[in-house]
Amino acid sequence: MPLVAHTDLPTFRRLQEEGEEILDPIRAANQDIREMHIGLLNMMPDAALEATERQFLRLLGACNQIVQFHVHLFTVEGLSRSPEAQAHINKYYESFGQIKQDGLDGLIISGANVIGTKLEEEDFWQPLTEVFSWATRNVTSVLCSCLATHALIQHNYGIKRTPIGIKRWGVYAHKTFNRTHPLVAEINTRFDVPHSRFNEIFQSDMEQHGLKVLVASKEAGVHLAVSPDGFRTVFFQGHPEYDDISLLKEYKREVMRFYYGDLEAYPPFPENYFDGSVQQVFLTYEQQVKHAKQTGAMLAEFPEQQVLEHIDNTWRDTAKAVFNNWLGKIYQLTNQDRRLPFMEGVDPNNPLGL
Repeated sequence: MPLVAHTDLPTFRRLQEEGEEILDPIRAANQDIREMHIGLLNMMPDAALEATERQFLRLLGACNQIVQFHVHLFTVEGLSRSPEAQAHINKYYESFGQIKQDGLDGLIISGANVIGTKLEEEDFWQPLTEVFSWATRNVTSVLCSCLATHALIQHNYGIKRTPIGIKRWGVYAHKTFNRTHPLVAEINTRFDVPHSRFNEIFQSDMEQHGLKVLVASKEAGVHLAVSPDGFRTVFFQGHPEYDDISLLKEYKREVMRFYYGDLEAYPPFPENYFDGSVQQVFLTYEQQVKHAKQTGAMLAEFPEQQVLEHIDNTWRDTAKAVFNNWLGKIYQLTNQDRRLPFMEGVDPNNPLGL
């Protein structure tokens, strides 16, 4: 929680200059302690639908331990659903109409799996852009994950993602820029982030359109950027919400796709994720898979349990810190009426006053 500069103590000013969150007494007096309402627009396919719920809710729940979070799940039309997944959505999700009526303080938009190369031709494009348009007018801040980042940047700035010819897949070292920005203040200046994608929006394209890059990797490109106003939209190209085993599950899925003939080549390891002992286990399993595929022999079980204790999470603490910063700024800026994006006196074009 932020400090309140209730005296003229010089240390308050010094800490503020260093990027520490310091509230002036007037702003502090106008803040009401209430619950926060965060939307989660979940567009992930059926197999990842509930896992995505858990990942983002786990991050939210690990943040500020004073404020209570009400999470409102919803989705959009144009996404293929099995009867089981649709039943889950019907039972536990809200409609976008209800979301608009009640309002949100913040909104998280997940990624999605697409087959085509043109996002604007996907069936979910029009419903998704309707959410974009409403949220950018009525929600304090919108946080986009992976494909949602690519879609919103294309919709708002006309920048289309570029196929990179390979799958950017693994855990990569990143570095923060503009370290005094409230989203990255007081976090590690170097940290890891998982990525999993075939496309990219490059830093040069973002900066040409006024977006501000806060975290990037030499190997994986931009992870975290914000809209020109500094806060209204937050863009992730990486996946800080991933669990320890998310990439392991993806690797298993790709191995099975090879075994069943959906992939011609055996999948490579996610980069910088498996240590030497895990790689050896999976190199042995690769031979078993190829033998079973060629001969029709029974395929041995994927050796997941054998490697779990060797899978490390090197990104979660920083992910929690960034999410905590994001939620904290929303809390300081949002209106008491969650249907309105800002409290009185906040400039929507520069809400952080940077």
